[in-house]
Amino acid sequence: MPRSTRKRGSRRRARRNNHARTALLAASALVLVSVALLLGRTLTGDQETSAAATQGKADPGSDGSKPGAGERQQGALAKLRAQPWDGKTKVLGDGSTSWTGPQPGQLKPERLKPGQKPPQFVVFSWDGALEGDDHLFSHFREVAKESNAHMTFFLTGIYLLPAAKKNLYEPPQHGRGSAAISYPTDEHIRTTLGQLSGAWKDGHEIGSHFNGHFCGAKGGDDWSTAEWTSEIQQTYDFVKKWKTNTGFTDLPALPFDPDREFVGGRAPCLEGQKTLIPAAKKFDWRYDASSPGNFQTWPRKQDGVWDFPLQLLPYPEKEIQVLSMDFNFLYNQSNGKTDGNPAMYQIWEKTTRQAYLNGFNRVYNGSRAPMFIGNHFEQWNGGIYMQAVEDVMREVCPRKDVKCVSFRELSDWLDAQDPAVLEQLRTLDPAQAPIWKSVVK
Repeated sequence: MPRSTRKRGSRRRARRNNHARTALLAASALVLVSVALLLGRTLTGDQETSAAATQGKADPGSDGSKPGAGERQQGALAKLRAQPWDGKTKVLGDGSTSWTGPQPGQLKPERLKPGQKPPQFVVFSWDGALEGDDHLFSHFREVAKESNAHMTFFLTGIYLLPAAKKNLYEPPQHGRGSAAISYPTDEHIRTTLGQLSGAWKDGHEIGSHFNGHFCGAKGGDDWSTAEWTSEIQQTYDFVKKWKTNTGFTDLPALPFDPDREFVGGRAPCLEGQKTLIPAAKKFDWRYDASSPGNFQTWPRKQDGVWDFPLQLLPYPEKEIQVLSMDFNFLYNQSNGKTDGNPAMYQIWEKTTRQAYLNGFNRVYNGSRAPMFIGNHFEQWNGGIYMQAVEDVMREVCPRKDVKCVSFRELSDWLDAQDPAVLEQLRTLDPAQAPIWKSVVK
């Protein structure tokens, strides 16, 4: 695929010792805390909106009264997701969401045959999932179509909540309506709803990035399981009630039911996983992507939930590894500044792209462990991180033995495998290419 014609200025070895690993992970986790300060600058919104609820035929019992709402009973949503579809579209709750049947175009999980080399899975994911004025959400949907890729969009719940209704949000340990990011404009809510609908129809996953993006003191690391449960429930509520909260009457329902669709998330700044996972289990979530980082090894479960961490990638021409997310490259290249030296943009873009490809090639030619790449829809340092990840997507995803999938699709595939085979795969170092018949039996 040809390189995007969008203007650059507008978008644009194996294991280390334990001491080095610990130091790098600690540094990476620390710098991510400040990402909240960067994400709040692109949105504004103080306009008033009507609170009128949308009229229309709805499926009773499909909002807060649905099994699993309120006091959470583990297993309720799993049973709901297992229900067969009768072929009829059902509008749910106030008309904000609907059940239109199984998501189209999903990967069919198949168990590895003896001696078979696993596919190379790559998961591109996006934190926030707002369609802003730069239209990066819609742009990367087009890139994915052209690259035969599915992705995961982690939606921030308050991106569907007008600023005028911000007091509906009750964040843990913070005042009502407060958030570490800005609330969206009404127009951004409209464009984001359109992109969420289109993305789901394209086969992409809609997951959760929770709501207020609080990090550091009184952030996720300080929250109890009960507080995480509240945060998750409010995410569902903002998605299920966007028509009531916005007063919009001219937009169709989302084509998916969040109770069936949301099966995982990534916490802001990768904080709070210890108390988050017990809360996520109440909603029968199948994975969590909130770990502060690990080597490129085959995933394992934490307390029954798949753990999909950001990964350490070999940084070009340096004896370091960097977490596989745009912000971490920014921190290493421009000391956390989002508008660093323009004279360095071309070099930094090339370095970022090569780091992603270094990580890809290490496992593609080695253990075939799934690769995870995290991003934000941001024009940091002239958009170079957007261009780097686009180049990588276009280069690796069309390959025959590569599958660019969502976290949900990867969970499906992993659950279909022989647990004994997965345990053998976990013994491989990232660059270790085994005799596959000795591993996959």
